[in-house]
Amino acid sequence: MKFLKLEKRNKISYVSFTRTESLNALNGQTLKELIDLNKELERDSNTKVVVYRSEGKNFSAGADIKEKQKKLSKLELWKSNLGKEAIESILKINQITIASLRGYCLGGAACIASACDFRVASETTLVAYPEIDLGMNLNWFGLPLLLRLIGLSKTKKMVISGEIENANDLFNWGFIDELCKDEDLDKETIALAKKYTSKPALPSQMIKRSVNALAYQADQAIMHMDYDQFLLSREFYKE
Repeated sequence: MKFLKLEKRNKISYVSFTRTESLNALNGQTLKELIDLNKELERDSNTKVVVYRSEGKNFSAGADIKEKQKKLSKLELWKSNLGKEAIESILKINQITIASLRGYCLGGAACIASACDFRVASETTLVAYPEIDLGMNLNWFGLPLLLRLIGLSKTKKMVISGEIENANDLFNWGFIDELCKDEDLDKETIALAKKYTSKPALPSQMIKRSVNALAYQADQAIMHMDYDQFLLSREFYKE
């Protein structure tokens, strides 16, 4: 892998973003690697917890808007929504998933964090959904995932304003499950991961699958059109 690193220790798989020179922005290759890796981890019976983290000072600046785009037809773009597929690949993992956050966690990166079962964050963590200022709705299943974490009004505030929110507010709202000092992030992340590796794998994963089925059963029907509508209207959007 070019932009991800995988380490396995004590039944925990650590997946790290390594594009530090680009604030770990999620380019196409990173998303492809993430999708493929998640499919492998889903089949890994030895791994009980998957931790998503980053090298450098930032979790991720989100989708790489500086990436040179290939000239594709709308049909080709529609069939290659890697962001949506990446989030689905996280949601399909039966093992417990933890996002370990620091610095910027923006847009698609916040969708990745919200797709995990738990979020541990340092005090430097800043989260925002800037899609609205690009003339886009929030896709990648980000909207229903966020709604279930922080509720109706806070979701509207974050997604419609596009403003950056700090770690203390995010902890109080329920987006962050564990908040710690910067220097304690790795220690607190490992402690949470070890807590869940100590539980029996089969009932833990059964419970997770059942809870997710109850919570997300309508999301595919609700959210599948967001990206589609953007593709259909992008040439005609004016305000």
